Amino acid sequence: MDGSIWFSAAQSKSLLRIVRRGRDPEQRLRAHILLLLDQGQPWAVIAVVLFTSSSTINRWRRRLLRDGPEAVVRSLEGPSRRQASRFHSFWIALVFRWVTMLSPTDFGFVRSRWTCGTAAFLLAEQHGVLVSRETVRRWLHQRNLVWRRPRPVLGPKDPERPAKLRKIRALLRNLPPNETAVFQDEVDINTNPKIGSMWMLKGQQAEVVTPGTNTKRYLAGSLDWRTGRLRMTLGTRRNTDLFLAHLDDLRRLLRRYKKIHVICDNAIFHKPERTKRVAEYLAKHGERIVLHFLPTYAPDTNPIERVWWHLHEEVTRNHRCKDIDALLDMVFNWLGVGSRFEIETSIYPIAMAA
Repeated sequence: MDGSIWFSAAQSKSLLRIVRRGRDPEQRLRAHILLLLDQGQPWAVIAVVLFTSSSTINRWRRRLLRDGPEAVVRSLEGPSRRQASRFHSFWIALVFRWVTMLSPTDFGFVRSRWTCGTAAFLLAEQHGVLVSRETVRRWLHQRNLVWRRPRPVLGPKDPERPAKLRKIRALLRNLPPNETAVFQDEVDINTNPKIGSMWMLKGQQAEVVTPGTNTKRYLAGSLDWRTGRLRMTLGTRRNTDLFLAHLDDLRRLLRRYKKIHVICDNAIFHKPERTKRVAEYLAKHGERIVLHFLPTYAPDTNPIERVWWHLHEEVTRNHRCKDIDALLDMVFNWLGVGSRFEIETSIYPIAMAA
C-alpha cells in the first residue's frame, strides 16, 4: 500500500479471524492479502508466500483504495461464496433440469448441445439472473455433471424382439447332440487404424501414423455356441459371396453334425427373401444349413460382437502396420487357429457340451 490507508486494530483483528477460522478458502486468501499489504510487504513476497498472482493482489488493493477498509472488511465478514450459493439453489436446480432433461432447441436455439454460455444467456433472457458462464460451470460441477463424450446407443427397438429371443433360447436349450448352433457376423479390417486411448506424456499428444490409402478386408466368422470355437472366412467385400463362402466352410468344417443352425443379423445379403442366391443356396443345402435371425437393431444379442470388440480393442486400434498383409498377420495371430472364446452374454441359457 501507499500508506494513505491503514486498518484499525479492530479491522486487523477481524481479518486475522477470517484467516484463521474462515471456512471459505477464497475469503481466507483475500483477508491474508489485505493483512500483508497493510504490513507493507512487497507484492513479490505476497505472491510467493500465498501462491497467488500479482493481478489478484492488485485487484484487492484497488478495491481497498476505492471502498475503504471498513467496506472491504465488512464484505469479507459477510456470507462466503459457498454460503451464498445456497441462496441460488433454485437457479442451480433449474439449470440442472435444463441440461439433463431438455435441449437448447426446446428454447429456440439452433444448437444441439448445452454450453455454460447458453445456459447463462437463457437465465438472463428469461429470468433476469445475471451470472457468468464460469458460475454456471461451477454449478454443474456441484451437481456432479462433467463434460465428456456420450456413449452411442441404438434408438429403434424391434417390436418382435421378445418373441425372436424366445425362439432362439428354445433352440439352444433343446439342441440335439447331432446338431450345432453358431452365432455368425462379419467384421471389417482396415489399414487406417481405429483411434483409441493410450499412454502418452502429459502435454504431448501422441501420434498414430496412418497409411493414407485405406485398404479393407472382411472376415466372416461363426462362434460355436457350445465350445466357443471361432471359424472364419476371409474376403475382399462384405457381401453375398463372402456369406455363402462362409456357409460352405461351415458345412466342410462341421461335417460331424447333421444340421448347422446359423444365427445371424438382418443384413440384406443374409436374407433369402431379399437375396435370390441365398434362397437358391438354402434350397440346395437346407437339409444341413438353417438360418435364424436375431432381432433388428440388437447387436447385444449376438455374442460374436464381443469377440470383434476385443479384436479391435487389442489389435486394430492404434496399430502401426504399414500394409494389409502385416495387419492380417496380427489379426490371425491374435485369433489363432482353433481358438476358443468365452461366450460373453447372459441373454441365452448356459451352453451344455454335446
